[in-house]
Amino acid sequence: MNCYNNLRAAPFSSALVHVPDEYHKNNRRTDSNSVSASHNVDPDLVSDGESSTSTISSEPEIDLFSGDLIRINNGQEKDLQLVTERFLSWSADKGLNAEVKAVHKNGFSSLTSQAKLRSFVTFLRVMEKKNEGCANLEFAWFGGSKDEINGIFEHGFGHTSKNLSYGHGIYLSPLESPTSSFQSCVVDGDGLSHLVLCRVILGRPELVRPGSSQDRPSSKEFDSGVDNLSSPERYIVWDTYKNTHILPQYVISFRCPPNLNGFHKNLVPMRKPNSPWMPIPLLISELAKFLPHNAINLLQKHYGDFRGGKITREELIRKVRLAAGDELLFKVIKSYRDKAETLKQASQSNMNKCKRRIQGMMCVCSKKSENRQDKYTARLT
Repeated sequence: MNCYNNLRAAPFSSALVHVPDEYHKNNRRTDSNSVSASHNVDPDLVSDGESSTSTISSEPEIDLFSGDLIRINNGQEKDLQLVTERFLSWSADKGLNAEVKAVHKNGFSSLTSQAKLRSFVTFLRVMEKKNEGCANLEFAWFGGSKDEINGIFEHGFGHTSKNLSYGHGIYLSPLESPTSSFQSCVVDGDGLSHLVLCRVILGRPELVRPGSSQDRPSSKEFDSGVDNLSSPERYIVWDTYKNTHILPQYVISFRCPPNLNGFHKNLVPMRKPNSPWMPIPLLISELAKFLPHNAINLLQKHYGDFRGGKITREELIRKVRLAAGDELLFKVIKSYRDKAETLKQASQSNMNKCKRRIQGMMCVCSKKSENRQDKYTARLT
């Protein structure tokens, strides 16, 4: 049950962190620096039944990730049930009809990942003491590209160039509503998108309004941010806490059909607009009418990097899409194309008028020339 009345009830009753068996096999010590096994079994990540119907579509295994990430097979359905059913339930509600192709879990097998796990549990206990026994531990989604997710599991969360409209931090989505994280997914070369299921220590969250440049709690009373206190769509973990208060545990790899419509068209990769192309400086100028100042400064920096040859055009476009979102980009580009088409039609109309005038003048000149020729011929005869 959630500790704070101003947030909706948490989807699970347990506030414990799941630690895989692989970790305990490599960590038999029980001194003050180790994580006690009795505090790390999370029944919420294990199904109650002996077996269930597999929610992963059958296809050959693909080596999507390396390092600490372990591919979960269809037979390991207890591990799969929570991860896949929650996502597929949301997908079905939205009409996305996503197909889960693979699930990987964090094995915590390396020394670095074990240290991160110990750090997370330490901060969990600290948060419990700070907030009278309530750490406000939640499940949350994070969306990104395959390379970005690989980097997170290998090195931790780094600098994010995504939309910073709610301040400087890592944005995650609640378990039952992964929409904003879904929009941050990038389709890889195999046509798959990837979401990370994390445990996040929220502590006492505060309301963060759009356009905020906040990068830390506003006071000692608060620990994180949300975009809505009663029904949040975004959890904001400040940069200071991004690698101590977020524990990535699972990666879901999925494929969505391309023929989505209605609301769902905003959740699929935006089609490249037909010509005329909108110049990037003009696009950024138009986006400045909608995005906060710090987001525009970041886009201008990316454009400078592109002009300087530091990033490719494809990378620049991806960063613009992440910052603005496909819905806003589609709206701005469509408006530009409509104006361009109007100007084109007006220009064509003016050109046609000029042609008619020229043709009229040529006709008059031709008649005058014919009259002169007739007069000259008459004189000769």
